[in-house]
Amino acid sequence: MKRREFLGKVGGSLATVAAGGAVVSACGGSQKAASGEAGPAISTQKKIRWRLASSFPRSLDTIFGAAEVLAERVHAMTDGNFDIKVYPGGELVPGLQVLDAVQNETVQIGQSCSYYYTGKNPVLAFDTCVPFGMTARQQAAWLGEGGGGALLGKVFSDFGIRSFPSGNTGAQMGGWFKREIGGLADLKGLKMRIPGLGGDVMSALGASVQVIAGGEIYPALERGAIDATEWVGPYDDEKLGFHKVAKNYYYPGWWEPGPSMSIYVGEKAWSSLPKTYQEILKTAISEAGTEMQRRYDARNPAALTRILDSGVTLRPFSDDLMAGALDASRQILEDHAAKDPGYAEIYEHWKKARSEQFKFFSTAELAYARFAYPAG
Repeated sequence: MKRREFLGKVGGSLATVAAGGAVVSACGGSQKAASGEAGPAISTQKKIRWRLASSFPRSLDTIFGAAEVLAERVHAMTDGNFDIKVYPGGELVPGLQVLDAVQNETVQIGQSCSYYYTGKNPVLAFDTCVPFGMTARQQAAWLGEGGGGALLGKVFSDFGIRSFPSGNTGAQMGGWFKREIGGLADLKGLKMRIPGLGGDVMSALGASVQVIAGGEIYPALERGAIDATEWVGPYDDEKLGFHKVAKNYYYPGWWEPGPSMSIYVGEKAWSSLPKTYQEILKTAISEAGTEMQRRYDARNPAALTRILDSGVTLRPFSDDLMAGALDASRQILEDHAAKDPGYAEIYEHWKKARSEQFKFFSTAELAYARFAYPAG
């Protein structure tokens, strides 16, 4: 191709476009190819403005903060030409309607957890976690390298969305109880705030399950409307003050052993991005997820120490409670799979990956932890 023809084609590619409803404009200048002059400076940068809706309040600075990290990295890597404004849950849309907002093109991008949307399709739980599922590392391996993400991608395509893993809390705590839970029998009639599949399991074990928004949990626990609640882990739990009204802190959170957060991008918005921006966005999503996990791992130890210093007793769930919960969890997953071939396909793939991961992690990782962790 002749030089003049090539420059004409590149210049034509700099036309103003629209990205998912956001204004996009070329910022290239005049293209002159005078004899003896240096080649023209051609800018391929586009001015793009997106809105990100998060499911989480600004006060949860580790989870919500990951969305801010994402926006900051995108801004920095594009010299400010790709700008994402981040909105906490409830500001643009309710926290549990982020997937809907991206699907309906209210926003171009969202931050959420896919198990919030199992009412749309129960299999979406696997994009986050299920009871007695994989740890953070194992979940990341299955979604990113093990084929799980590709299978779930077909489900998200039905909503016109691309889902990218972005962050994890690590294994969560078992929650706050106003009275001691000695075993499985003590769950009968217990009023507990716990959503999702974990709530289904607790209900099967005899608890009276309630779903309460985050801001309403503390007063409900304080006045006795509920006897127990789960949340995340020491750093976030301390912020909500649960240690002031419940003195028994249980572990582990078997219903969320490695919950993966997700970034949703609308297909139309994604397709409108230049390829360079797509790669920048993917890189920023990955960096934000790494930062979330790093912050939790750095902040949880000190928060747990402060909580225990306040008079809280740390307690493990009993073996019979864990065994009963495991049996109930398996039954719930099997029942879903029996009803839906699409669910069964992903469940069987996940189950095989989980088995392989558990076998591997039960060697060197487990042996090291059993010896080194108690030794301190």
